[in-house]
Amino acid sequence: MGAGASTCAVRYTAGPYESGATHARTTPMTPDLPKTEIAVIEMTNAFRKEHALSPVKADPKLTAAARAYAKLLATTGKFTHEADGKKPHQRAEAQGYRFCFVAENLAVDSNRAGFTDKGLAQEFLSGWKKSDVHRANLLMAGATDIGIGVAKVPDHPGQYVSVQMLARPESQRIAFTIENKAGFPVEYRITGKGRTLGENKSVTYRSCNPVALTFPAGARVEYEPGNGEFFIVRAAGSDRVIVDRK
Repeated sequence: MGAGASTCAVRYTAGPYESGATHARTTPMTPDLPKTEIAVIEMTNAFRKEHALSPVKADPKLTAAARAYAKLLATTGKFTHEADGKKPHQRAEAQGYRFCFVAENLAVDSNRAGFTDKGLAQEFLSGWKKSDVHRANLLMAGATDIGIGVAKVPDHPGQYVSVQMLARPESQRIAFTIENKAGFPVEYRITGKGRTLGENKSVTYRSCNPVALTFPAGARVEYEPGNGEFFIVRAAGSDRVIVDRK
């Protein structure tokens, strides 16, 4: 099983403050954390939809892992992906999630005025979208599940930590086979990378993410292999091939 990328974001925002002005003590707005978590999922899926990607669904095991880690980060003041001595995929696995890959985004946001539920969620998403590595996690094509944890930092009014886990379970690993019956070596490409399969040879690929499969000597067709599929390549002339998909 492979673990996905682990990245983090640290972002702070502050409410307006006028130099020399007298400010009465006010209680910061307090967001409902479960509602904030739901809003993060909704905004993540809206962003994925903009990029023609399938939505992710909340997974209780990932949610438990994300919430526990958010609480640990908030209470210890640490802000790394291994503050508990474990990697993100190990925390998911400890909750019983059998993974194909796991990716994690972290964020911390602060505002003396506090946040609304959706306002805090938007701050988290805004920061992740602006970072290449976090954005890549949000837009992982193979992600199917998500877990969100949001925790308030004690003794720091208006400060919150978020842990976002995006994953695909082991049960949805993609495996497909290419079999060469053309009578000569066949070139093919897996998501743009060229390879050659020898005469009368076969090869099985396993992937946690969707892949694009093409055969330069065949029809101009781009395949997206499904789990358990076979692609049998046969000759269609001296240097051309046809592909039977089963």
